[in-house]
Amino acid sequence: VQLQASGGGLVQAGGSLRLSCAASGRAFSSYDVMAWFRQAPGKEREFVAAINWSGAYADSVKDRFTISRDNDKNMVYLQMNSLKPEDTAVYHCAARLGKIIYSDMAKYNYWGQGTKVTVSS
Repeated sequence: VQLQASGGGLVQAGGSLRLSCAASGRAFSSYDVMAWFRQAPGKEREFVAAINWSGAYADSVKDRFTISRDNDKNMVYLQMNSLKPEDTAVYHCAARLGKIIYSDMAKYNYWGQGTKVTVSS
């Protein structure tokens, strides 16, 4: 299984970015959980958002970020609006076989490489 994240870049505070993650090598159920985590320099990896049939979000990104999926294309997206400098991190997509959303990264079976997001003030 491969998860390929893309879409990161440099953006000014208040701007937007859309991250994409392409899953290949396995047919995921439409209810298997797909998620985004992020890791800022010097910090631990943290949960950002996840989706089974609906999305769940960390408090720090709620109302600014939206996670979505296209099951036909095996894709998951993270629309990030009103970006803040504290959103700067490497963003990783992850997947777990099952319907329950967890914020614990240990619950996820598959991981992709990260895509870097830098938000300037």
